[in-house]
Amino acid sequence: MKKTEMGRFNISPDEDSSSYSSNGDFNYSYPTKQAALKSHYVDVDPENQNFLLESNLGKKKYETDFHPGTTSFGMSVFNLSNAIVGSGILGLSYAMANTGIALFIILLTFVSIFSLYSVHLLLKTANEGGSLLYEQLGHKAYGLAGKLAASGSITMQNIGAMSSYLFIVKYELPLVIKALMNIEDTNGLWYLNGDYLVLLVSFVLILPLSLLRNLGYLGYTSGLSLLCMIFFLIVVICKKFQIPCPVEVALMANETVNGTFTQVALAALASNSTAADTCRPRYFIFNSQTVYAVPILTFSFVCHPAVLPIYEELKSRSRRRMMNVSKISFFAMFLMYLLAALFGYLTFYEHVESELLHTYSAIVGTDILLLVVRLAVLVAVTLTVPVVIFPIRSSVTHLLCPTKEFSWFRHSVITVTILAFTNLLVIFVPTIRDIFGFIGASAAAMLIFILPSAFYIKLVKKEPMRSVQKIGALCFLLSGVVVMIGSMGLIVLDWVHDASAGGH
Repeated sequence: MKKTEMGRFNISPDEDSSSYSSNGDFNYSYPTKQAALKSHYVDVDPENQNFLLESNLGKKKYETDFHPGTTSFGMSVFNLSNAIVGSGILGLSYAMANTGIALFIILLTFVSIFSLYSVHLLLKTANEGGSLLYEQLGHKAYGLAGKLAASGSITMQNIGAMSSYLFIVKYELPLVIKALMNIEDTNGLWYLNGDYLVLLVSFVLILPLSLLRNLGYLGYTSGLSLLCMIFFLIVVICKKFQIPCPVEVALMANETVNGTFTQVALAALASNSTAADTCRPRYFIFNSQTVYAVPILTFSFVCHPAVLPIYEELKSRSRRRMMNVSKISFFAMFLMYLLAALFGYLTFYEHVESELLHTYSAIVGTDILLLVVRLAVLVAVTLTVPVVIFPIRSSVTHLLCPTKEFSWFRHSVITVTILAFTNLLVIFVPTIRDIFGFIGASAAAMLIFILPSAFYIKLVKKEPMRSVQKIGALCFLLSGVVVMIGSMGLIVLDWVHDASAGGH
């Protein structure tokens, strides 16, 4: 390995360049989710050799400039945007309903800026540390503890993502079946029970796809997921102008679409509130559910495991060029999140549920447009769950038996165990809000605030600890610790309060 005048590393002729590809080629067909998954010990699991762009068994040191990138600037923006957007968008209206419009915009702005700053730290650390693998940076910085911290945080984040996807199946699939079959009385029908349907979808559809060694449909799933969320946003905006305030309709028309309107109207009358008061937007709100706002936002902006692989594949790669990719992607997602939260909130106000799509059925029933949205979302999340299982399984395989040959039995047992554990979470955790809250306060805070700044402080040697950059990274690290501990503490207190009140 020789270092050139520009500080970049080149492979000398006497070195084995095959270490960065299982067959010496770069078969990069679907960069979007592949990039997001590359950081999970892909150098040690044989099942990844034809699926990901990583070195063969990782015997060589992985440097930041092993091969030139091939992905255009525009496609990189698409890839990173797709890595950011996810099921968290369904909980943003709930966050706004419990913070108010102004406070939500302030929090959204700060979280997006902090997330972008952490990307800056991560890219600079990758250049200085000579690695484009998140876990490898952790190992270089703090040894096994750093590697486990990075791997554990990414795994927790992926389990949270899987759980949120299966929660959508639990919430939405019964409503789709009910609408398609035109069923009025749902009592005693097992196929309208969300828990049964989650188990059925998991082990009939998701499990066979998850057992595959190579997920060839990966890129199509990525594009479908992003298009689905854009379609969802369009529908949310359109519905705002079609649905009058629920309480106003119930009080003035004295008729309901379903029982929910009646309950809302009675509650409003009992509290001597008027339709105008109930349907008036509020700008600052503080209540017991406000504590979930920051975790939901951090959960929604986590994309950091995908940043380094996307950076690796960027054509004419440079840190400034990748930061421009990040700025455009984060700004686009900022606008998308703001519009989804705002129009969802202005449609239902304080009646927004923790999963926005479910609110439409609870308040206004189901029409053709909502049915199409639900079907699109269900298809997207069902096809995405196997993609999320893949890196978790790779990490578990590496930790338990890193040197053993591939075994279908071990491969199947780990896959079934991961899927079964996630199903138990979805069945027994009361709401998707708890998943957003817990994962956002723990794993997301680690990936956005704590790990990038900790790696930066340790690995970037050319800047002294008293420099503005290092002091800024240290303050960022401490703020992440405060956010994580504070959010987790308040969420646990809310759980205890709900349990004592019979809520959980």
